[in-house]
Amino acid sequence: MQLMRVEEPSEKFSLQVASELEALTQVLEWFEANLAPQIPQEAFWESQISLAEGFTNAVRHAHRDLPCEIPIDIEVILLSDSLEICIYDCGEPFDLHQKLKSLHQESFDPLEREAGRGLLFIDQLTDEFDYLRLPNGKNCLQIRKEIKGSLT
Repeated sequence: MQLMRVEEPSEKFSLQVASELEALTQVLEWFEANLAPQIPQEAFWESQISLAEGFTNAVRHAHRDLPCEIPIDIEVILLSDSLEICIYDCGEPFDLHQKLKSLHQESFDPLEREAGRGLLFIDQLTDEFDYLRLPNGKNCLQIRKEIKGSLT
């Protein structure tokens, strides 16, 4: 199933980790090893923050009531002018657009709250993101970040 991309990826990286917050270190090290040398630093940092927030949300919310042995799959797709991050979980789906709408209507400083902060960060740091229920019963948080400047 093709989600956002409309071109063939120049590179694709995949990782499967246990559904536990301790795996975030492994996720970030994997992301840095594969992407830091290839994309501009600003795009790398914004994408890395979005990945960290998306992964921790999958662990804390989607997999909250599931055993940690049920993995979270991550895929990073490098295209000619953008980067896509897909985080696959096995939890119950939620309405991302409704959640974002309610978060934007609240008046609070995102740094003063823990809940909802990650979605606001992803929304501000990326060019497009969505949360989809797939035919195989999994969910996909899909994040797209445009890459300004040339890819190495």
